[in-house]
Amino acid sequence: MTHNDSVGLDQSIRVFVLDPHEVARYGMRSLLERAGMTVVGESGSAREAEVLIPHLAPDVAVLGEKLTDGNGIEVCRAVRSADPRIQCIILNHAHDEQALFEAVMAGAAGYFAKDISVDRLIDVVRRAAAGEAIFDPDAEARTRSRFTSQHSDDPLMDTLTRQERRVLELVGTGLTNRQIALELGLAEKTAKNYVSSILTKLGMKHRTQAALHVIGQNPSPRPRPPNGSQPAGQ
Repeated sequence: MTHNDSVGLDQSIRVFVLDPHEVARYGMRSLLERAGMTVVGESGSAREAEVLIPHLAPDVAVLGEKLTDGNGIEVCRAVRSADPRIQCIILNHAHDEQALFEAVMAGAAGYFAKDISVDRLIDVVRRAAAGEAIFDPDAEARTRSRFTSQHSDDPLMDTLTRQERRVLELVGTGLTNRQIALELGLAEKTAKNYVSSILTKLGMKHRTQAALHVIGQNPSPRPRPPNGSQPAGQ
């Protein structure tokens, strides 16, 4: 692929930028646009971003972690709940094991320190737009190990019905409620109700937690839903 071909492909990638500093947002916009991508919006406010990002529906949201009215992980969680097709990349000032764990739990596609190189950031945005999860392999392994140690042999699993276990397995593969409904021959509302029941029984707030629970039990890689998947709530 030539450079011009790459730029042509990048023009279809729509990005939103969240950072509390105007200068940082300007720099991010400039480098993304120089790479041929389209920056569809930006904000310095977590609460504003939670409204704007689902409305603008970018392919990727690049989220700063520390904000005056919240943080990037909270925004990621809200955005992914509203529309799981939107991929989120979280940038933190420094590596933070707890924040990494929370980013994975929130459904982020990647988590990086803000000193990430320009070339690496562009590559990460491209890969996230293609539906990839981009985490350092060692960091991802540590996160899975931590989650498994917290939830292995969970007695609450015994409270799930056979159908709920089937639904949980599909949640773990990254399927939306609509896709689960098609897979099991259910109404979409019924699939949504099953997912809500599962989360309640397992004491979880987000479907990403349930997906990671499945990964903890069976650590083989799970496919991410295609970019064309329809959004679905819990």
